[in-house]
Amino acid sequence: MIHKQIQEKGILAKLLEKGIKILLKKECKKIGNVKINIVASSIQIIKGIIKKIDIEAEDINYKDLLFDKIELEANDINIIIKLNNKELNFKNNFSIKFKISLSENSLKKILLSNNWNWIGTSISKEIFNQDTLEDISIRNDQIIIKTSNYQRNSNKIGNVSIKKEKGKLYMESKESSKYIKIPIEDKVFIENVNIKNNLINIHAKSSVGL
Repeated sequence: MIHKQIQEKGILAKLLEKGIKILLKKECKKIGNVKINIVASSIQIIKGIIKKIDIEAEDINYKDLLFDKIELEANDINIIIKLNNKELNFKNNFSIKFKISLSENSLKKILLSNNWNWIGTSISKEIFNQDTLEDISIRNDQIIIKTSNYQRNSNKIGNVSIKKEKGKLYMESKESSKYIKIPIEDKVFIENVNIKNNLINIHAKSSVGL
């Protein structure tokens, strides 16, 4: 009987893991190594109740937003598993906590990409009074930005800091104190942001709706 229960729980957990992986792959253009830890008994899984899900993923491309690593925790989730196509859907609203890590390479690709270069242009204009973002790097846990103005044939290089205020994310010049608000979804609340080992780490929480 005990062996049967353990075996049943293993099958349900594997099925649920596959459903979550399918959902993630649908939402992301690319996703690398994924680790999923589900905290729920077999009876809870049958009822569609998950007490906790921990997810770690690496090398993510979500709508051309590149992340080196994402760590996510969600609690008290109600789900529906469709056995015929192994899909997973949510029945309730719930909150998630997550940590996003970005390297210099990821940040550069985002801000110089066709879809998101308007953010880089806004940073150049609002903070440095320049036309275009030319380059961005992270050295000794400092963000360094190079901008240019073609009409004046001039270049500027300056250090910027990244900070949070009232749940929102800002980038600010260390020289002029000019700043720009980084656009993120309203339901995302930034709890902390830091740069460590040349990685930008953003800690946040958000609600997930139906």
